[in-house]
Amino acid sequence: MRRTLPVLALCVALLSSSAAVEAAPESLPVRTFSYGGHARQNITVYGGGSSGSRPALMILHGGSWVRDTDWSARARWFAARGFTVYDTDYRLASDAAWPAQRDDVLAALRWVKRRGGGTPLVLGSSAGGHLAVSAATYGAGRKRVRGVVALSPVASPYRAWTDGGMRAASPAQRKLRRTSELLAGCVPDRASGRCWKKWVDLVAKSHASGKDDAPLYLTHSAADFVPVAHSTDLAHAQRVAGLRDVTVRIEPGSAHGGVLLRDPAVAQAVLRWLRKHT
Repeated sequence: MRRTLPVLALCVALLSSSAAVEAAPESLPVRTFSYGGHARQNITVYGGGSSGSRPALMILHGGSWVRDTDWSARARWFAARGFTVYDTDYRLASDAAWPAQRDDVLAALRWVKRRGGGTPLVLGSSAGGHLAVSAATYGAGRKRVRGVVALSPVASPYRAWTDGGMRAASPAQRKLRRTSELLAGCVPDRASGRCWKKWVDLVAKSHASGKDDAPLYLTHSAADFVPVAHSTDLAHAQRVAGLRDVTVRIEPGSAHGGVLLRDPAVAQAVLRWLRKHT
């Protein structure tokens, strides 16, 4: 049936504003570059044209900080809608403990800026959402990030560690507890000063500084195994500190991270927010 679909209908499906993220054209220029010496420190750039004529969008994949996940289809989708997309890999928790992952994102942002991408927007999913909001809040985040969309961000690995230890925790929450420990390199213990400081540093709201930070669009599903409290706590801290451009959105269902973009309404809401902040 797919082979007999008329060419015109296929083009309409790909160009329609309501098309799913997965329906992305394949004919976009794609190149991969290194921004550091480690094998995972690389950026795949989607979309032609000069960076000055196309807003820059950095994508940070999820995977609980322990695995890579494929965002190529979504990168193509955003590139087809006018962005130069920088699909960015970073060292996993098995490669190095925190703050190596944040250091990688900051280095990648500097690389994008040197190549003429200016101050990019950032879209992160799950663990990548944690890195996105960390980049937006650490120091003067607004100087390096134009705005952040975070899908199911694990904004507080400490909360994830705590939730994963509860009797009613789901298998996904228990796994996230283990990978949070691996990311930190230690078990949270207030009596252990160095370790405890690392866990505090992992929590994005610990760095909330209001107007110095980038605008935030944070979304979870109602039954997300990373609960919306991760985002509402961060949003509250930012609003108290003076940041007004903060949105928290809850979608029905249990979709997590990038899966949220399979809903055309969610994808279009994200696209509208990104375009508004270019």
